[in-house]
Amino acid sequence: MPLGNEFNPVFLNAFSKEQAWQYRVLPKLSDDNGMVLLCDDTENRVLLANELRGLLGKRIIFDPHPESIISRLLNQHYPKEEEKVAEPVEKVTLTTEGDNFLNDLVLEARALKSSDVHLEVYEEYCRVRIRIDGVMVERYALKKGEYPALINKIKLKAHLDTEETRLPQDGKINFRNASEVFDVKVSVLPTLHGEKVVLRLLNNHAANIDLKEVGFSAFDLANYLQGVKRPKGIILISGPSGCGKTTTLYSTLKYLNKETMNILTIEDPIEYTLHGINQVQLNPGIGITYTSALQTFFRQDPDVIMIGEIRDAETANMAIKAALAGHLVFSTIHSDSAWNTISHFMDMGIPAYQIANALNTSVAQRLIRILCKHCKERASFEDTLYPKQFAPFAAITHHYHAKGCEHCHYTGFNGRKAVYEVIPMDLELSHEIKQSNHNVHYLLKERGVKSLGENAFEIFARGETTIEEIYPLLFLG
Repeated sequence: MPLGNEFNPVFLNAFSKEQAWQYRVLPKLSDDNGMVLLCDDTENRVLLANELRGLLGKRIIFDPHPESIISRLLNQHYPKEEEKVAEPVEKVTLTTEGDNFLNDLVLEARALKSSDVHLEVYEEYCRVRIRIDGVMVERYALKKGEYPALINKIKLKAHLDTEETRLPQDGKINFRNASEVFDVKVSVLPTLHGEKVVLRLLNNHAANIDLKEVGFSAFDLANYLQGVKRPKGIILISGPSGCGKTTTLYSTLKYLNKETMNILTIEDPIEYTLHGINQVQLNPGIGITYTSALQTFFRQDPDVIMIGEIRDAETANMAIKAALAGHLVFSTIHSDSAWNTISHFMDMGIPAYQIANALNTSVAQRLIRILCKHCKERASFEDTLYPKQFAPFAAITHHYHAKGCEHCHYTGFNGRKAVYEVIPMDLELSHEIKQSNHNVHYLLKERGVKSLGENAFEIFARGETTIEEIYPLLFLG
């Protein structure tokens, strides 16, 4: 069995990242009789054992492995950041893992391009997990006695009630370092053994997002821009949480952001800041809801309106009215495919003729992980790897596996890519909406519209991802 994720985080915490790399060891087992350490197959183990015995106060037992294996495990469990992260201006004093544990944790997650940090408590232990490229990775184990103090420090920084432990709470922390300022959204949830906290890292600065770089194919981008350049109508982007809808929206607003345009947004939360765009934070506690904000927007002479998410029939009605009134409206919604978005609106009670007259473009998107180009492995492909009853869009003779190396922290993947389905509306498709006809696949095929499954398959066929990554998308659209 290959060595990898079976290491206990409690044992791994015996060494700091710097110590693990300095001595090139990983704790495998530890008890009152001593500690078993994986190490390089080196001749200096006697001297190393004496030094580590003095450091840990325990008898040392070595389990030697080839240097390549130790390097892989060190990168996996004690990853080095890609770049040096400057210390933030504001510091937090903690007893857990040093004086700046919270700051270091957030900045480490940012350096690893993580979207969320999870702090969780169980009956006998606590842990910290981070989400990288959409996948949860366990990073630290915490002493249970120190966990409440850490949670209280997070609450204080997020301006939450430290005395309240029975109800969920939400807040925000503003982090600063030498090069940037960013927000962290805080969600506190009471669980059986204590409070679970999720820290969502928001990328406040939109300078690096570009509509031409988010993942559209040339054909889909042309169709999408056709809708974006129209003066009115609603453009809907559908997909589950965390699929990149917000990034697509902001890159579109950045594309439209000109001195001649009046752009207004209502968001929860404001994840990016864009100079020249009027952004409003949702705050139901003081009466700022999607509906109330839109009512005010109508009196603000807008050219473009962005609604963070359409969650209910009232917001859907207001969005449709804004589009029919001659505004260009953008929003997101949860739906399986671009065409099913129309059914979702109908389920909310929006008349079909209003949807047909207002809908400009419907987009669906997902994110898939991209294989690390430094270590992916080629292999022959068998059709038995496809889902049952799936007819492949093209013949595949070989594919690639995820392996893992230093460049990808031994995950086998390096970054994610958006997959899109773009339906530009026209008179014939609008007529089908008015007739409540959902069987329009032949019309979409005539227009060259590719489904999520087809676009994902093309990325797989080019060797950029695995069959496992695209498996859930093959029947979508």
